[in-house]
Amino acid sequence: MFFHIKELQYHAKPSKPDPVFARQLQEVLGGQYGEISVMMQYLMQGMNTRGAEDKYRDLLFDTGTEEMAHVEMLATMIARLLDDAPFEDQKNAYESDPALNAIIGGSNPQHGIVAGLGAMAADAAGYPWNAKYIISSGNLLADFRANLNAESQGRLQVTRLYGMTDDPGVRDMLSFLIARDTMHQNQWIAAIKELEEREGDIVVPTTFPRKLEKSEVAYTLFNFSRGDASSKGRWASGPSMDGRGQFNYVAEPEPFAGAPKLKPAPFLFHDTPPKSMM
Repeated sequence: MFFHIKELQYHAKPSKPDPVFARQLQEVLGGQYGEISVMMQYLMQGMNTRGAEDKYRDLLFDTGTEEMAHVEMLATMIARLLDDAPFEDQKNAYESDPALNAIIGGSNPQHGIVAGLGAMAADAAGYPWNAKYIISSGNLLADFRANLNAESQGRLQVTRLYGMTDDPGVRDMLSFLIARDTMHQNQWIAAIKELEEREGDIVVPTTFPRKLEKSEVAYTLFNFSRGDASSKGRWASGPSMDGRGQFNYVAEPEPFAGAPKLKPAPFLFHDTPPKSMM
C-alpha cells in the first residue's frame, strides 16, 4: 500500500510567476530523465525483484517512493509559476530576448488549454512521457547501472536549469533536488560495487558461462576510426577490468567472414526479381 502525506518533502514556491520557466521545468518532470521516469523505473524494478535480498527491494521502493514526492514538488512549482501570470508578462518574457524566443517560443499554451494552469506528464517540448524511457530487466546489476545513468543525466539537467533562473524560491527547490541526486548517485554506486563483489564479476550477466563466448575477442579494441588515439587509453592494454583477461589493440582490423550472399526471396514477397527473371 502507499500512503500520501499531504505535506511536501521540501518547499516548492517561486518568488514570482514565470510561465516560460514553467515550460522549461517540464523537462525534469516528464522528460526522458525526469522525475516521472525515475519514479516509475525504481518502482517497477522493486515490484519485479525476484529472489534478491530484501535490502535491494527496500532500497528500490524507498527511492521510488521518494521520487513520487519529487514529482509532486515539481508539479506544485510549475503550477505556482503559472499562477497570476498575465499574458503580457508571458509575451514580454520572451520577446525581450530573441535567443530565448527562438529556442522555446515563450510559454507553453497547453499549460492553459490542456492542463488548466497545471503541470503535465510531458517534457519541455510538450512530448508526452513514455514508458519506453524506463528500464526494468530483472537483473539488479544491470538495473542499478541504468539507475546511476538516470540520476547522472537528471542531476545534469537540474543543474543546467539552476543556471537558467534567478528566482530564489525555484533555486532553493532545485538545490534540494540536486543534493538528493547526489545521494542517489552515491547509493547506486555503492549497490553496484556490492553486487559486483558478491557475484565476483562486473560483466552482466555474471551467470552466463564464459566458455560459451568467443574469448579470443572478449578483450580486443578494434580501431574502426582514423588515427590511433584510442590506443592510448586504459582500455587498450593491460589487465581487463574484470581481471579475467588482457586488453589488446588491433590497429587494422580484418573481417572474420566473407561478403554475405542471400538467395532471392520467394516471388510472393515481390522483392527485386533476379536478372534471370527479367
